[in-house]
Amino acid sequence: MPQQAKAVICREWNQPVTVEEIRVDDPKRNEVMVRMHACGVCHSDLSATTGVIALPPPLVLGHEGAGEVVAVGEGVTEFAVGDRVISSFVSMCGQCGSCQSGRPVLCDTASKALWTLPDGTLRTTDGDGKPLNIFSGCGVMAEYATLHVNNVVKVTEDVPLDRAALVGCAVMTGVGAVFNTADMQPGSTAAVFGVGGVGLNAIQGCRIAGARQIIAVDMSEAKLATAKEFGATHTVLADETAAKAIRKMSGGGVDYAFECVGRGSVVETAFASLGKGGLAVIVGVAPREDKTSVRTLALPAEEKGLKGSWFGSARPRHDFPRLFGLYASGALKLDELVTHRYGIEEAPQAFEDLEAGKNARGVIVFDAMQG
Repeated sequence: MPQQAKAVICREWNQPVTVEEIRVDDPKRNEVMVRMHACGVCHSDLSATTGVIALPPPLVLGHEGAGEVVAVGEGVTEFAVGDRVISSFVSMCGQCGSCQSGRPVLCDTASKALWTLPDGTLRTTDGDGKPLNIFSGCGVMAEYATLHVNNVVKVTEDVPLDRAALVGCAVMTGVGAVFNTADMQPGSTAAVFGVGGVGLNAIQGCRIAGARQIIAVDMSEAKLATAKEFGATHTVLADETAAKAIRKMSGGGVDYAFECVGRGSVVETAFASLGKGGLAVIVGVAPREDKTSVRTLALPAEEKGLKGSWFGSARPRHDFPRLFGLYASGALKLDELVTHRYGIEEAPQAFEDLEAGKNARGVIVFDAMQG
């Protein structure tokens, strides 16, 4: 039956988020309804409130959530009531050329599910019965959410849901940029630009991959100190001399540079920090009007590379379990990522804290059931 739920909504760009009572309708064919337990507060959600990610309001925010299936729609066989799941914010059909070639994050369906479910419809309405769009086909910053089965992945019983939620974006995006997009080789050197939630995961991805030198770059001394806890071997304060400092520190430039900020000028600095044959991986999402230029001659003459990474080049049903396994073994830090938990009524404060850079990751917790 339809559920009444509190949800975090962007009503208008550049205005504080609101917490409202909404209605979430039952799942239809190939859909499930999930009672959400936790949702990470991601910079992409903040970008949706400013129009940098231009999804039309009113918009139910949230794409990094975990919860329990409470209803299944017609045709659903791979999920059952009671299953613990996390959201995957890129819809993946499994049938198009990208999916069939092992690159599901480039799925043709994904561009059709930016603020609706994959079929173009919605299961969310506000108190006046008016439709509410949903962030990236998810809208999981709410007590209940109805999602397509292609946007959910099962969670093993040994991972607490408030930590499992982070795998659905920050962890996958950062670690995946290292494992999947860059295919980092052991013994490499790396620099990570921007050490928020995604950057910290790029750092620990480098550590797990066996990098011998990991240089964290940020404007915040506090964030740089946290980066060391996740595996950074060196730190550089972000300024106009950063690339020079990195080249000196690494003996001529790093093998890999990961840009996790979303700014053209930082892309240029990341590229400039590379040694010969190095690869710059662009993870951050920049505003549409932002532009960058790199030293083009370096591409052929020094065989440097520049590559984008979307959602860590994820294959969710393959990669998520692998990340859970790394957590179980102690190699992947999830507990330490969660630096503050908020009740849903505290969502406006959570967004203020995110913008102020106060958390590695803030998490909205909808109830006490964390196991």
